[in-house]
Amino acid sequence: MKVLVLHGPNLNMLGQREPDTYGAQTLEQIDEMITEAAWDLDIEVEIVQSNHEGELVEAIHQALGSADVIIINPAAYTHTSVAIRDALAAVGLPAIEVHLTNIHAREQFRRRSLTAPVCHGQICGFGGWGYVLALHAAREIVEEEAS
Repeated sequence: MKVLVLHGPNLNMLGQREPDTYGAQTLEQIDEMITEAAWDLDIEVEIVQSNHEGELVEAIHQALGSADVIIINPAAYTHTSVAIRDALAAVGLPAIEVHLTNIHAREQFRRRSLTAPVCHGQICGFGGWGYVLALHAAREIVEEEAS
């Protein structure tokens, strides 16, 4: 089983960026959590971070035929990117949207997700642990589809 994990814009700045909102955990630490959890779950992961919408769209396209599930934190593109939404819909892979913070308890403009309607589900508000929860969900989705 293979999972593509996509981190959107500005997540490379975690640990420095608004620590009162996003915490002190760095993206590298989150990636370590993901890698360790994937190992425990016998899941192969590919992790990509990009600040560029087109690169995220390309990564989603390339997942077709190479990944079983996409875990995506579109970050700011959650609220603005029809392109990422359409790419997720086009490949038809199960996708899980992850956010470090509870976007539903934040500013009004952050409460609407353009990508969530084409995702299997959304996990938000658990910091880096949200990705680990998403890996468990990905395992369940694939096992359910196989049976």
